[in-house]
Amino acid sequence: MINKTLIITAILLCTLFNSCSQKTLDLSDANLELVNREVITSSENTPNVLTLDNKVGDGLAILKNENFENGTIELELKGENIPGRSFVGVAFNIQNDSTYEAIYFRPFNFKAEELIKREHSIQYISHPKNTWRYLRTNSEGVYEAEYIYAPLTEEWFSVSVKIDTDTVRVYDRKTNTELLSVKRLEKQVSNTIGLWTGNNSKGAFRNVKLLE
Repeated sequence: MINKTLIITAILLCTLFNSCSQKTLDLSDANLELVNREVITSSENTPNVLTLDNKVGDGLAILKNENFENGTIELELKGENIPGRSFVGVAFNIQNDSTYEAIYFRPFNFKAEELIKREHSIQYISHPKNTWRYLRTNSEGVYEAEYIYAPLTEEWFSVSVKIDTDTVRVYDRKTNTELLSVKRLEKQVSNTIGLWTGNNSKGAFRNVKLLE
């Protein structure tokens, strides 16, 4: 006999993410278009791990064969304990090398003693106009947030980024805690997504999945 509770739970979960369709992305070189970054050969034993080197300026690893507008991106990331030089995240609605939206993390702030630094752990941006500095200056506390139940600075952490027409929401997957919810500052015009690292930052990514 089919367990009705399990069926209802499955339906609710599919509704939450708008679909039951899930796709794990290929992070091999053939599926990437690199912008201001090179791939570092990883020492991780886990397959399908992408590590990008650090360079001056922001960098992208565009996922060439993926089409994504609305839905959920799940991924694991890892930064470094280097204040001001560890910014890792995911970019979406990519129009060109300098025009896109992104959610990124500052792992060096995860466990900071000062609350104001912890509240700068997660960031939404919309380049080229709405940089982190512009948003912090003009909308302090709106587009940034603390990472509640944050992992250690140099640990892998797992998040989901839910994107719809008007909003972006970020969740910690381990606790299912909503970390950030913001109104998008750009209209959707591109279905291109990529993995992102900030100025002078390297970053590692694995288990990237799309739920649409």
